[in-house]
Formats: sequence, structure tokens, C-alpha cells
Amino acid sequence: MNWIVAWHQDRTIAVRERRDTADFGPWSVKDGIVHVAPPMSVLDQMVTLRVHLDACDDHNAPLTVALGSHRLGMVVVEQVEAVAEQHPTYICRAEAGDVWAYSTPILHTSGKSGSDRRRRVLQIDYSASELPNGLEWFGVARRATYSSVDPE
Repeated sequence: MNWIVAWHQDRTIAVRERRDTADFGPWSVKDGIVHVAPPMSVLDQMVTLRVHLDACDDHNAPLTVALGSHRLGMVVVEQVEAVAEQHPTYICRAEAGDVWAYSTPILHTSGKSGSDRRRRVLQIDYSASELPNGLEWFGVARRATYSSVDPE
């Protein structure tokens, strides 16, 4: 597939199940996985890793980021492009196997590839924060609980 990804912020997280929670929403389901837009305080504590499975150079549409934009908080969707243009940008070229780490809410974009080469990436979002109200991160194993009762 080859498409343009407009300037945007990643604004949703994947959770195990829907649990209506103050300041979380709207909700959506993508490929059978429940997603929700959390408050900015959650996104601000996250880091995204972008693992490049293929080399990505100027010919196959590398990621471009607006430097410093992760410090702006939630940018109104209608203003994202104009805000991004007010910041210096950096083109994230990569060799296969390279890993880029960035603050999850950074403004970013990528163009349409001018090459028939692949540009596959694996995106992994990390957070050390617990979610409120019993919400659980999707893809995180539940912690085992052990009894402290002596078997004798």
C-alpha cells in the first residue's frame, strides 16, 4: 500500500476492554481491538518505538517529525498542519533494523513513496503508567497473584 499520511498526533491507546472512564473518549474498535483517546497526561508519559523492517530513505517516504511539537499538548485537528509548519522538521531516514524513539504526541507525517521498495515498520507504544478505573492496556499480560499461605 502506498498513501500519504497527513500531519497528525497519535491520540488513541489500545485497551483490553471498554470501561467508561472520566476524560477518556471517544472510543473506537480497530481490527477487533478497543481503542480510546486518553487525556493528554497519559500520552505525555508515553514513548513510541518505530522499528524499521526495511530501509527508508528520501525515495520511499520516511517519517517526518515537527521538532518540539510534543510539548504543545493536544493540538486542535484543524490547526495541526499550520502548527507543524511553525516548527523545524526532521526527516527520519533509516536502515533496516534501525529503531527511532520519540514522544508519542509529536506531530508527524509521511508522504507517498516514489519507489516500489517496501517501507514496513513495527510501531510499539510504551507507558509505565497504570490506567484508572480498571482500564487495562491491550497487549500487556495480567499480573499473577500468589497466595502467601504456607502449604503445611
